[in-house]
Amino acid sequence: MKKSLTLSLLLALLFSPRITHAQSVSSKKILIVYLSRTNNTKVLAEIIHQQVGGTLIALEIEKPYPQNYQVTVQQVVHENETGFLPPLKTKIDRIQQYDVVFVGFPTWGMQLPPPMKSFLHQYDLKGKTVIPFNSNGGYGTGSSFQTVAELCPNSTVLDGFTTRGGSERDGQLLVIQGARAKTAIQAWLRKLKLL
Repeated sequence: MKKSLTLSLLLALLFSPRITHAQSVSSKKILIVYLSRTNNTKVLAEIIHQQVGGTLIALEIEKPYPQNYQVTVQQVVHENETGFLPPLKTKIDRIQQYDVVFVGFPTWGMQLPPPMKSFLHQYDLKGKTVIPFNSNGGYGTGSSFQTVAELCPNSTVLDGFTTRGGSERDGQLLVIQGARAKTAIQAWLRKLKLL
């Protein structure tokens, strides 16, 4: 009797449908929140959305930053020095319904932009999988990915994606090429077992 029970369990394990990580992720509710000044991060967010689905939301603040780049840089430096968190215009209803939250942003002053800090302070992502993605002017992510991890201590934070976007300082705004970025994002999502 014991032998037949063991054989039955073994056969059940062998022939039962296996749930892969990709299948389990595809059944989860996904939120993609992004901040984009020059549309580079927006392009990345849209590509991620095409690949994994979910809800796509642009992060906006109540009082937009000035159009003048240098004035904005000075304002962001001041916000970072003082710890000011700009109030968000964007409201996300029932954020608790999401299992996976992608957060996208440019690198500003080698840091996480203050509006994204506002988002991570305002919304409780405890127990969720948080996945950062980034566009930058060629200097990398700075401390931004580390800050995401620090602001989400009760979340599972996966390896982020980063690519070179434009350099507003140099007048290069939208430079991300859709096809090249799509290939890189697909490879990243596969590495994370999300595709």
